[in-house]
Amino acid sequence: CYDGFEPSGRIHLAQGILKAIYVNRLTRAGCKFVFWVADWFAMLNEKMGGDLKKIRVVGEYMIEVWRATGMDLSNVEFVWSSEAINERAAEYWPIVMDIARKSSVSRLVRCGQIMAREASADMPAAQILYPAMQCADIFFLKADICQLGMDQRKVNMLAREYCDKIKRKFKPVVLSHRMMPGLLQGQLKASKSDPNSAIFMDDDAAEVARKVRKAFCPAGVIEGNPVLDYVKYLAFQARGEFLVRRNEDHGGDKLYVSFEDVS
Repeated sequence: CYDGFEPSGRIHLAQGILKAIYVNRLTRAGCKFVFWVADWFAMLNEKMGGDLKKIRVVGEYMIEVWRATGMDLSNVEFVWSSEAINERAAEYWPIVMDIARKSSVSRLVRCGQIMAREASADMPAAQILYPAMQCADIFFLKADICQLGMDQRKVNMLAREYCDKIKRKFKPVVLSHRMMPGLLQGQLKASKSDPNSAIFMDDDAAEVARKVRKAFCPAGVIEGNPVLDYVKYLAFQARGEFLVRRNEDHGGDKLYVSFEDVS
């Protein structure tokens, strides 16, 4: 089972806690999980100014965050793309080249959202190279299962299409997890570029409280309510219950054991 991530800065709750939940489920089911630490990909995407030394530090920070969240690392391996590709270049690059040969420019451009960028006439050539490389990662790592977010679905489907073209019978299984919304109204995805959009793993208690108070959470509204999404997919998935602390004047603490009771 494989997932890849760009070391790109601070890590928010969705990436920190939700990822640990999914990885633990898969390893408990018997999967060996490989994290592809996509440092070269982060450089292609101009993360941390394209500085590989800084990208390395961020990658190590993200690994420690997952360790702190309770991710069971006994069946988890972190593989740095720069090291693995350099060590096995003669194996990796022919896969990339074959995917590029068998894919149209328009098909690769459609995968551009995996870099969180829109296609345009002046887009960098990296935006075409990146999807071919990410698709190759799946075969290079010999992954049976791709466990990534819905924002990566297009390149996962590119990998399955490539299997048809090379007449490969067994295609990678795609397990796409949901994207957690931003905290503000209308934000379909938490964003690192907007500090008010997400709660970060290293936010202190006061900052978390401030962001929750400002979050979009109208009374009686369930659909499109980011606070309730966090309760359902983070609190309950991680703990199995949700405790609301209240003053005695307001009835005292209340423990919920199912999301249906909350909503």
